[in-house]
Amino acid sequence: MRTLCALLLLGGPLAAQPENIRMDRVRADLFFLASPALEGRQSGARGSEVALEWVAAEFAKAGLQPVAGTSFKQPVPVIEYRVDSRSSGLTVRWRDREESFRSPEASGSFPRDYQAKGEVVFAGFGITAPELGYDDYAGLDARGKIVLVFDDEPQEYDPASIFNGREMTLHATGQMKMTNALRHGAVALLTAAEPNRKHPAYRELLQRRRGAARSGPPVASQALDPGAPAIPVFSISDKLAAALIAAAGQTPAALQAAIDATAKPASLALPGVEAEVRIVLSERRRSKTANVVGMIEGSDPKLKNETVLVCGHYDHLGADGEAGYMPGADDNASGTAGLVELARVFAASPVKPRRTLVFAALAAEERGLLGAYHYTLHPPRPLETTRAVLNLDMIGRNEAETVETKGLIEIAADTSNELNLMALTFGAGAREAMDRANAGVGLQLNDKWDREPALRMLARSDHYPFLLRGIPAVFFFTGMHPDYHTARDTPDTVNYAKMGRILKLAWRAASEFAGTDNPPRFRATTR
Repeated sequence: MRTLCALLLLGGPLAAQPENIRMDRVRADLFFLASPALEGRQSGARGSEVALEWVAAEFAKAGLQPVAGTSFKQPVPVIEYRVDSRSSGLTVRWRDREESFRSPEASGSFPRDYQAKGEVVFAGFGITAPELGYDDYAGLDARGKIVLVFDDEPQEYDPASIFNGREMTLHATGQMKMTNALRHGAVALLTAAEPNRKHPAYRELLQRRRGAARSGPPVASQALDPGAPAIPVFSISDKLAAALIAAAGQTPAALQAAIDATAKPASLALPGVEAEVRIVLSERRRSKTANVVGMIEGSDPKLKNETVLVCGHYDHLGADGEAGYMPGADDNASGTAGLVELARVFAASPVKPRRTLVFAALAAEERGLLGAYHYTLHPPRPLETTRAVLNLDMIGRNEAETVETKGLIEIAADTSNELNLMALTFGAGAREAMDRANAGVGLQLNDKWDREPALRMLARSDHYPFLLRGIPAVFFFTGMHPDYHTARDTPDTVNYAKMGRILKLAWRAASEFAGTDNPPRFRATTR
């Protein structure tokens, strides 16, 4: 009876198939993807082109169908650019003085030359959340102005916060703040760390990491060509934020304290303060890469029009000055090899899922989730009928403390059977579905990363653009380790036994989401 119930929960006879996952094949694939021949799979470079062609060939061999036309490749046009740091920056004019700022006091980037000036206004945390009755822009005229906001969101350490308690909402993320500022007519956005923070600012964490990874020169930035409408974002220092807010006779600490105490905005104009932002590029050229997308059509006459997406990015960081190349075995050859193996197993099964399963190896994640953003801007199947996204990114290692995570995240003494799942909050029913799927696997599941605001992991992988479009998503992530983004992230360091269990869980979860009558429903907040 228990077996029958499990089969029904997972969509029928498909539940007998996880045993067909072959870890010898996965291991060989991972060694290939992280080999010197692929040169670190830098987006747009030869190694990443080899990787995407390999994924397309494996999809074809497995018997997947292209989602659109006859090709598995979805072109992703990009701009490669470098900002001239000597000519770019922020100039602020107070009533009695003028001062120019460069990195690290004010750091910004944009994929084209840009110049704008305007009055500066303070918009709290930059959040408009009608579902919570909260709006930092209420009564504030931001049209044609440069807007200053705090990072993250109010009351982030308060379990009773309207912003999902200790768990982050999407409003805490930088893309949401930029989009909201643009929607209110701003010409640029300035972001500052919360003055009363209980954790290091993100710019401080980047300083922790600096020098720990790539030893060669930085690669050019990339952006979609064209992308969604955007404005430049400058990260500014605590000192500069305090100087701007002082024009209104206030301090950043007092303003944050007022917002946190009342859960009400404290936005205001900054009298007599104007600013000019300038972005000058020293290099700009068009390039291209591609997502690799294949599908297994659903068996149900109606539900086959709905989609469950399984994804993971195949790119990495490319060359390194000292080591020659960055293998990216865990990040993310592990997810790519796992994605391909799941596609093979599902395709080989004589019983197909009720909903259509789409498998997508996504491009340019390391350059800003560009492949995932492009997919959501140009979906090969309708987003409104996409019921769930499973994102496999770094599924091959045991979590361990790093210079970036030290003091910020609790790490168990033994993580050899632990898997972090992120973003379950945003899918009503997703947590219960994952628990059911795990009942036949036995991993130790942990959602601790949803309650860690400093490292911004919620917005650092390919599930995030789908969350922004209101699609439930689950981020499979074994956690950080000292070899992250270094030449030491090699295939011999992967825990293949654990990775096999993770792929079984992903198989069972995809089976349930593709077969259930009650897929998860997106929710922006639990309040």
